[in-house]
Amino acid sequence: MPEPTIPAAARLHRALLSRGETVAAAESLTAGLFCATLATVPGASATLRGGVVVYATELKTALAGVPAGLLTAHGPVSPEAAAALAEGVRERCGATWGIGLTGVAGPDPVDGHRPGRVYLGISDGGSTDVVELDLPGDRAAVREAAVTAAMDGLLARLG
Repeated sequence: MPEPTIPAAARLHRALLSRGETVAAAESLTAGLFCATLATVPGASATLRGGVVVYATELKTALAGVPAGLLTAHGPVSPEAAAALAEGVRERCGATWGIGLTGVAGPDPVDGHRPGRVYLGISDGGSTDVVELDLPGDRAAVREAAVTAAMDGLLARLG
């Protein structure tokens, strides 16, 4: 009998736990779904430091530390914003890793970005990677796929 597939959240928790590391997330389009998904894993408090929901642009600065000038220059849906979200939340929450998620869930475009455009930032304090995604589906599907991409992306960074 094949072994059941282990959900990404459980795999991420195990990987972080084995390394003694933690994660925090600054979430715009996912509005806390990354943290809520990781928190479904028993014992998640050992690896999930916390997060901030920064749906409103000005909260990206106030809560996640994204420089206002960066948002003015590049916009809230940009690779630069995703990187700054990841870096800021990692620092503010005292986590090993920071995740930044920004994008457009739909159904309408935002600032010239079509629905499904997502920027994912992953930071360890030494380097920050940003991935641009074009995810299919409705709002729920885009948000869920963005969370899965974030978990898979961090798992890849963890090796």
